[in-house]
Amino acid sequence: MKLSIIIPVYNEAATIEQVVALAKVAPLPDAWQREILIIDDGSTDGSAELIARLADPLVKVFSKKKNAGKGAAIHTALSLATGDYAIIQDADLEYDLADYYQLASRLEPAGRSVVYGSRNLRPNPRSKSSYYYGGRLITGLINKLFGAHLTDVNTCYKLFPLAVARELNLREKRFAFCEEITIKLLQRGFTITELPITYRPRSFAGGKKIRATDGLKAIYLILRLKIFGR
Repeated sequence: MKLSIIIPVYNEAATIEQVVALAKVAPLPDAWQREILIIDDGSTDGSAELIARLADPLVKVFSKKKNAGKGAAIHTALSLATGDYAIIQDADLEYDLADYYQLASRLEPAGRSVVYGSRNLRPNPRSKSSYYYGGRLITGLINKLFGAHLTDVNTCYKLFPLAVARELNLREKRFAFCEEITIKLLQRGFTITELPITYRPRSFAGGKKIRATDGLKAIYLILRLKIFGR
């Protein structure tokens, strides 16, 4: 089995080298291989130059000239990855890469398994209460409209079959990628297993990029997919 670790990057010069170093040694089940795909999304802080030096046989590096959004960077990586499964990894240190092992260990055979790491299944600090409750609202809306029982749709840690993701016709270029892939997996009949993970949020001053307007765009996407199916 091979895992493609997808790292979208936008202005993360302070942490990207450490994240890649951790991704190289993050624990995986026995006999699993890995590849790391770093997509620089038009960074202006020197991240692109740092990333270029990280390329090696294990690490593939790609750069976009203009910022197009997290989802767009993930789309690029999905088209280039060669793994059986993929996981999204933010380029900061909010998530603990040691959680890879438990997530991968819960995959079921036959490529029909999806595992999310939930920040809400164990006590974790929060960056801002409005963002926490906004995320719970969005998760609850998806549960209600699509018959799911999730606790954290907006988690970064989504582990899914690469071939399936390529068939979903994913279009969202920014943060609503999270809602889009979740809904389209549910529409395909996938059951998403959630496991508790460790989360250490950073502040907006520390580089956090998602904003309240992204939540409104996510709600619009959810309603559009429910009403029109596309």
